Amino acid sequence: MESTATVALDRSTQLKAFDETKTGVKGLVDAGIAEIPAIFRAPPVTLASPKPPSSISSQFTIPTIDLRGGTDSMITSRRSLVEKIGDAAERWGFFQVINHGIPMEVLEKMREGIREFHEQDPEVRKRFYSRDPSSKMVYSSNFDLFSSPAANWRDTLGCYTAPDPPNPEDLPATCGEMMIEYSKEVMKLGKLLFELLSEALGLSTNHLKDMDCTNSLLLLGHYYPPCPQPDLTLGLSKHSDNSFLTLLLQDHIGGLQVLHDQYWVDVPPVPGALVVNVGDLLQLITNDKFISVEHRVLANGAGPRISVACFFSSYLMPNPRVYGPIKELLSQQNPPKYRDTTITEYANFYRSKGFDGTSGLLYLKI
Repeated sequence: MESTATVALDRSTQLKAFDETKTGVKGLVDAGIAEIPAIFRAPPVTLASPKPPSSISSQFTIPTIDLRGGTDSMITSRRSLVEKIGDAAERWGFFQVINHGIPMEVLEKMREGIREFHEQDPEVRKRFYSRDPSSKMVYSSNFDLFSSPAANWRDTLGCYTAPDPPNPEDLPATCGEMMIEYSKEVMKLGKLLFELLSEALGLSTNHLKDMDCTNSLLLLGHYYPPCPQPDLTLGLSKHSDNSFLTLLLQDHIGGLQVLHDQYWVDVPPVPGALVVNVGDLLQLITNDKFISVEHRVLANGAGPRISVACFFSSYLMPNPRVYGPIKELLSQQNPPKYRDTTITEYANFYRSKGFDGTSGLLYLKI
C-alpha cells in the first residue's frame, strides 16, 4: 500500500506535468483520452447532488427578471423592479435578467470568440499561458490547480477590462476586440443593477456606485470540453464569488447549479438572458442582507460548454479602499457581522484557500 507521502508526491508530479503542457484540459481531449487523469477525480461527497423533492420542486426556480422598466420614467415600474431584484438578492443571491439592453449579436459574438480562442492551434494558445494573476492577459487551467483537492474540467482565458483595459496588441486575435466591446456593455448593465440594488437597500440610487463597486471588471472566458467520465469530476467546484456582483453569459449546454436550502438547483439556459449573482463583497457590505451563495458547474459529455463571467471587483489589483458593513444599514438590532478589510487582502486569502468547499467570508466574521 502506498504511503500518504508517496501519493502526494505522485499527485504533485502529475499536476506539474499537466501544467507544463500549457494546453489545459482541451489538450487532454485532443489527445483522445478515454479516462480522466487521477488529478481530476473529485471526492464522491463533492459529487453528490441532492435535488428538491418533486412535491416542492416548483418552489425551487431561479427568478427571471425583466429589466425593461429599469430606466423607465414611470415610478411604479421602477419600484416594482427594485422590489423584485431586492427579493431575489435576499432570498436566492441569484437571478436571470432579460431585456437587459445587450444585443443578442454581441452575446453570440462574445461566446463564439471564446470558443475560437480555446479551439485554435495549441501553439498560439500557449503564448498566453500563465499563472501570474497580475499578467494583463492570462490563459490557464484551474487557478488553484496546486492547492485544490481535485482539478476542475475547464480552461480559462481572462483579463481586467476596466478601469485599464489591455492594449490591443496584448489581446488574442480571436476574441480580444470582442472582450472589450462586450465589457463596455456589461459595465452599463452593471451600473443599472447597482442602482436598483442600492434602492432595494433603502439607500440613495448611487450609494453602491459611490463605494466604487463598479470601478473594476474582470472578464473570464471559460471553456468546458466534453468529458469522457463526467460523473467522476466537476466542471467547477462548489464556491461563492470573490466580487460585489457577477454577470454570467452561458450557452445552451447547461450544468450551472445553485445551492439553495441544501438542494442543488439547476440554472437553466434562457436564450438572450444573463445570470446575475451576489458576490462575497456585496454580502459583506450589506451585512448579510444580500447573500452570496455557493454554486458549481457539472462536467458534461456533450460539450464544449462556453461561459463568460464578468466580476465587478478589483480582485488582486492594488486597492487601498477599506470595506465593511454599510453604516446606514446597521443598528442595535443589526450590529456588524464582519470586520473591515480591503479587496486585496480578501482576494489573497480567497486565492490561497482555493475552492475548498468553504465560504471565504468565515475569515472575516466577527
